[in-house]
Amino acid sequence: MEIKVGFEISYQAAQPTPMVMMLSIHPSRRADIVGAETIVTEPDVKIGYYRDSFGNICGRLVAPAGGITLRGSARVRDSGLPDKVMPSAQQTPIESLPDELLLYLMPSRYCETDKLTDIAWSLFGSVNGGWDRVAAITEFVHQRIIFGYEHAHAMKSAFDVYEQKSGVCRDFAHLALTLCRCMGIPARYCTGYMGDIGIPPVPFPMDFSGWFEAYLGGEWLTFDARHNVPRIGRILMATGRDAADVALTTSFGRMELKTFVVISEEVAA
Repeated sequence: MEIKVGFEISYQAAQPTPMVMMLSIHPSRRADIVGAETIVTEPDVKIGYYRDSFGNICGRLVAPAGGITLRGSARVRDSGLPDKVMPSAQQTPIESLPDELLLYLMPSRYCETDKLTDIAWSLFGSVNGGWDRVAAITEFVHQRIIFGYEHAHAMKSAFDVYEQKSGVCRDFAHLALTLCRCMGIPARYCTGYMGDIGIPPVPFPMDFSGWFEAYLGGEWLTFDARHNVPRIGRILMATGRDAADVALTTSFGRMELKTFVVISEEVAA
């Protein structure tokens, strides 16, 4: 199958403002792009691309006084298969993990393992390690947290989500991946496109989505605590320790969001 993805994001700015954007499709999916991914600005400004320390594609630019509109589009080949389910996937002992994965066990800005470790072990200490344990964590978060855009807050942490029992997709991911880390399972935050493919349309505007991956059986496996069912058509854009590492845009000055439109839909090949 082929999936059409894209966005239009506009900001107002009183003066020239440097920005970093993370709106490109992830390198792991570049070979699936049909033709080329395009990202343009209005007015037209130069974008300089680089890879960050997590391997994500980032763009640097300076938004002119008055503001800027960012537009992107691509067609992506996809297997049409749902997220992989591997009940036999085992947890790797911490002492056997590759060095580069240890940071995914550490606390990060939105993921306070120190506040949640005792809670995690009281809830999941008796659950088999590996897939069963991550699945139990995912189910727990799915059942505990109420979804609603009115619950979104840029400063909300995993512990806040646990206590408040509400949030958006990034909050579901933050709490679940933090509980995984507390149990010695490397986990990282993911952001990207996920349209209503293979399910009835949902009554919300299209948005980018947040989920998480756990390192089991020697590979990164996808889990989604908000939906808690395998989904079709995820298009990864970026990964990091938490949402702070994968911000769609970062401005070094005051900017006001004016337009935010995202599309992700199946199209005829």
